[in-house]
Amino acid sequence: MLEVTQINTFRGPAHILHGLTLGVEEQEVVCLVGRNGAGKTTTIDSIMGLLPLKSGQIVFHGENITALPAHIRARRGMGYAPENCGLFPELTVEENLMISRWLANAPGRVKEAAFTGGDAQERAFSVFPEVRALTHREGLHLSGGQKKMVAIARAMTLSPSLLLLDEAFEGLAPAVVTRFIDAVIKIKEMGISILMAESNLANASRIADRLYAIDRGEIIFHGDPKEALKNEEVMKALRG
Repeated sequence: MLEVTQINTFRGPAHILHGLTLGVEEQEVVCLVGRNGAGKTTTIDSIMGLLPLKSGQIVFHGENITALPAHIRARRGMGYAPENCGLFPELTVEENLMISRWLANAPGRVKEAAFTGGDAQERAFSVFPEVRALTHREGLHLSGGQKKMVAIARAMTLSPSLLLLDEAFEGLAPAVVTRFIDAVIKIKEMGISILMAESNLANASRIADRLYAIDRGEIIFHGDPKEALKNEEVMKALRG
């Protein structure tokens, strides 16, 4: 579904990603694990089109999308929930979700989605029923966990075939992390692939079909999450 090949990305003068390569298959959860500053968010932003590539290629559903802007990638079926949730604080939850509904129904939308049409928001509510009770509340008045639920629900309302989640578990209590892990598993069961940036290897190993470990903008491990837990290089990189 997604092929990222030898990408190099800069933030200003800083060279962050160094020839990074990864891939995501259909109906698969892939975790990108690394400590803070390792390049996880830059990778997600590069795939979503929020940062330009210096070199390399991104292919999505067989189409080279390297030069496409972020909103066109969204129309191709790429959903995104950023680390800071990215909610419009003065809009209600319903209005935040409405933005994705508009984009999902926009002219030129490529229907590569796992599900389409009016069912998308209801399926998002089936994953996070808590969000239904928040629809009239402004984004400014949500807790951290609620914001993360709404951000993922908004991305699902787009009817994506691939969901990019950046630090979805960050700052959550262990019991709430388990709640989110159950949600991710349910999203996968709906036929949506997931690429997830995560700092905690133990959490990632509970959910990932495959795992990439990143350090200083380079992939240092790719394989089974259980093998990553035994890999001294990975554990040393995560400890910093």
